[in-house]
Amino acid sequence: MPSSGTHCAALGELVVDQRSGAPALTGIPDATVARLPLYQRALIQLRDDDAATVSSEELAQLTGVTGAKLRKDLSFLGSYGVRGVGYDVEYLLYQISRELGLTQDWRVLIVGAGNLGRALASYAGFATRGFEVVAVLDSDPNLIGQPLADSETTVTAEADLEQLSRQLRPDMAVIATPAEVAQEICDRLVACDISGILNFAPTVLNAPDHVDVREVDLGLELQILAFHEQQRQHGARTARQPDIDLRTPVAPGRSPR
Repeated sequence: MPSSGTHCAALGELVVDQRSGAPALTGIPDATVARLPLYQRALIQLRDDDAATVSSEELAQLTGVTGAKLRKDLSFLGSYGVRGVGYDVEYLLYQISRELGLTQDWRVLIVGAGNLGRALASYAGFATRGFEVVAVLDSDPNLIGQPLADSETTVTAEADLEQLSRQLRPDMAVIATPAEVAQEICDRLVACDISGILNFAPTVLNAPDHVDVREVDLGLELQILAFHEQQRQHGARTARQPDIDLRTPVAPGRSPR
């Protein structure tokens, strides 16, 4: 997914909150950080299947990368595996979770209670990864006070953003508002000392360098898929066309040179 609406500090350079006691991700390339959640997801599945160890090739196959790339990524964590045995699933899962900051809980605030905001607030996968949605806000009077599905949380007035931030002290925020108000919301979140923002609004946000903004434009992703699908269809049509003889035609009664 596309990232960073500004020249944000790379994830690999962030210093983890001192509350967690987790080591910082200093020196780990952004590309490696982006793949760590893929390894984590595969390891969770392996653990649930009662697998004690996994080879680098097997884990690479499960995550769609090469074995060499996976081994290099994991070497940044100080994990090299055991020749002939592989990696200890439980310990490697702990190492990756620690580096990603997932050995502690993170409080998340969502701004925008439309269809997308509600879907995000109801996503069960957040809780299993240590993300707690502490509040959902919106400016629509028809939504304020309405309960969210399968949750005791109700939609709070967007005007109360600053007060709620002081009370709940969220670590991160999600913007799921229309594009025209997203920058204003971003500015207010930054003023509330929230330095991690996931933006679903179809616009590029400007934020200070110390704020990490991750852009998720679903329409943009579909456009990229459409481009690749068009290329595949064009290639298939080209492959089906008969070969054309481009040689100079020979007149009747004459021998070719």
